Amino acid sequence: MDRENLELIENIRQQFDNTPYPRIPLEESPKDNSELLYLHNLVTAYYFRNRKVINTSGKVILDAGCGTGYKSLVLALANPGSKIVGIDLSEESVKLAEQRLQYHGVANAEFYALKIEELPTLGLQFDYINADEVLYLLPDPIAGLQAMKSVLAPDGIIRTNLHSSIGRAGMFRAQAAFKIMGLMNEIPGDLEIAIVRETMESLQDGIWLKAVTWNSDLGKDDGWILANYLLVGDKGCSVPELFALLRGADLEFISMVAWHQWDLMDVFKDPDDLPTFLAMSLPEASLEERLHLFELFHPLHRLFDFWCGNPDRTQDFVPVAEWTEAQWREARVHLHPQLRTSQAREDLTNCIDSQTPFEISRYIIVATLAPVAIESAIAACLLPLWEGPQSVVSLVNQWFQIRSQIGVNLEPASQRTAFEEVKELLIRLEVFLYVLLEP
Repeated sequence: MDRENLELIENIRQQFDNTPYPRIPLEESPKDNSELLYLHNLVTAYYFRNRKVINTSGKVILDAGCGTGYKSLVLALANPGSKIVGIDLSEESVKLAEQRLQYHGVANAEFYALKIEELPTLGLQFDYINADEVLYLLPDPIAGLQAMKSVLAPDGIIRTNLHSSIGRAGMFRAQAAFKIMGLMNEIPGDLEIAIVRETMESLQDGIWLKAVTWNSDLGKDDGWILANYLLVGDKGCSVPELFALLRGADLEFISMVAWHQWDLMDVFKDPDDLPTFLAMSLPEASLEERLHLFELFHPLHRLFDFWCGNPDRTQDFVPVAEWTEAQWREARVHLHPQLRTSQAREDLTNCIDSQTPFEISRYIIVATLAPVAIESAIAACLLPLWEGPQSVVSLVNQWFQIRSQIGVNLEPASQRTAFEEVKELLIRLEVFLYVLLEP
């Protein structure tokens, strides 16, 4: 590595030694944050890729760039029975991460002050790697990806992210301005933070940079300013550049983590009535091209937050919407682990008692932009899922019994009708991974 890049890495290390990140209080727990746990659960990523449910017990999970360990704690809670390994460039951050997991009683965790390129020295293989808000700081992102690939289990999955050069354009312009002002010549500290705050507040409200990037409430947080306006090493890329990085590292793109927020059809008024050229060309477009069009049409996202893994390891599966009746009748249904909370079950029971729709999306909102609600009557057949996996047939029988009791308000009950209605409900919920189906 050349001298300039070595100096950059040292500056990044010093920045996070001076101001460890994230600045989340030691005692704060994410145990009730179903959405955050859903994102960091290996079950989510593995099922999305292979349509199979995986047991997290005994898995080895890496938090690359663990910082002060909050995401390491999230990973531990989201993946019961797994071993958590955290690495970070900053020794101060690693010390805080160790304290955090000890405070919360997570025993099966270990941390190392280590560069990501030095991962092979651990002699470990990982089933899941979380590299959150790290890759865009590396002088050579391909080298970072290659280092993670070298310690990834054959069927393992990496969740990482890169800054969007379009979605974060305003912040990159702000950084350029503050570089001209000399605020990033050395490791930014209290003085530089104060100058950024004073400068942004002094701009007229209609000035583009202030309108696009500044938030007076967030601006009171020194950590927010450091992580955005004064972030050493920060850089962005486009979707084609993201795919080029993955090809350079011999990794396969799986999906954006919030995949439903990247649907190209959502940018059009009427997806069923597209301009002729688009109607003809989009069906032939690659996933890369569709994602690139999305970012050009609607640069909504600051981050490209995505899953990737070793090439050609995705297991063959038939989408549930294409299952035969025989497959349905042999299938088992799992509730996503992050929905199996006592609070969610209590809320569902209350909705059943009050005959009000059960809004299942309130617990995991990252998967969809629109609320997902289930009528209370048919939602009642899902209650056994809080006890454990159930067969589709048992859920159909449960719904048939419920339906027979309330048949005065519905067409006459039959096993066939009950089967089709449960099938339709499960297809709808499986799209968002609220339920996981195995034939």
